[in-house]
Amino acid sequence: MSNSLGYEIDFLPVGNGDRSGDAIAMRYGSPNNYKVIVYDGGTKESGKALVDHIRTHYGTNRVDYVINSHPDTDHASGLSVVLEQLDVGELWMHQPWNYSSIIRDYFHDGRITDNSLAERLRSKMAAAYYLEKLAEEKNIPVYAPFQGEKIGCFTVLSPKEDWYIHELVADFQKSPTKKQSDISFIIESFSKGLNRATQWISEQWDIESLREDVTTSAENESSVILFAQIDGKGILLTGDAGVHALSAAIQNAEARNILLPDTLNFIQVPHHGSRHNVSTSVLDRIVGKRKATNDSQITKTAFVSAGKISSTHPRPSVINAFIRRGARVVQTKGSTICHSHNMPSRTGWKSAEVMTFSAQVESWD
Repeated sequence: MSNSLGYEIDFLPVGNGDRSGDAIAMRYGSPNNYKVIVYDGGTKESGKALVDHIRTHYGTNRVDYVINSHPDTDHASGLSVVLEQLDVGELWMHQPWNYSSIIRDYFHDGRITDNSLAERLRSKMAAAYYLEKLAEEKNIPVYAPFQGEKIGCFTVLSPKEDWYIHELVADFQKSPTKKQSDISFIIESFSKGLNRATQWISEQWDIESLREDVTTSAENESSVILFAQIDGKGILLTGDAGVHALSAAIQNAEARNILLPDTLNFIQVPHHGSRHNVSTSVLDRIVGKRKATNDSQITKTAFVSAGKISSTHPRPSVINAFIRRGARVVQTKGSTICHSHNMPSRTGWKSAEVMTFSAQVESWD
């Protein structure tokens, strides 16, 4: 290998069932000068797999940066194994319990104290709080990943600190009350529990069925969105971000004179391919405008983490939207998938199966 810059991004499978989660490892730099990042860890099982993967394929016990995109268990739990078993340089995570004195008045409940609110948030987000305690025990510095911070070669595009503290944390499902903005998310979750028969509709290349008025939970919107350019290749990690966070990330990128459609080479499909996290207008500004025909040139790669037998992740309408914009889409579905540039080949690894355009997608009704 030459001394030119390169990177490899690995999406490991999370769980064996319907539930989806993220467990992502990345190595970048040049030979003898690599940095290692772990972005979310999935379950304890996938956390162990991350440790083995880093030791086997990256040849190190060192992780320079561990990042928890948001405090959901399927993103935070496996990171504890990484902190326990590897040498970690920095932990980047949000600690919502640190803002209890600021957000307490938003709930209009005199029985809530600063301490009781902090304890509630810690107990409801136990997997994330355990990461903080582990870092304290192992003397790993903890930093808050707010907009503008640098994590290695990555820049945090979202969330902005004021938005996170004054709007998102107070709206967390794990906070004492719920705001009206999460009603659609509750309805969607309830509807899934009814196990209604899925209704399918036709979708053509020139007709996109994504909606503009979609919403997701405040926890998802708090996801740390990261962008980096390595050897001229743009990389965007999105966690479970929704349209509000993605829009904020786009605005921040544009303020930095970064036009994502022109620079993007690799993108993580948000929230395992949920159609409640993306819209046509958002994807136009991140990935690019839709191509005229289905045989257009592939210009980008999109990876999606999805449970091995998940019936809801990823949604065909979302995958179609990425394909329309010239993306090569690959999903985990029980397998580890890798995207690389200027990195050594791996013996025994072969190209992953690329997802194809679906003529039938789920109806919104």
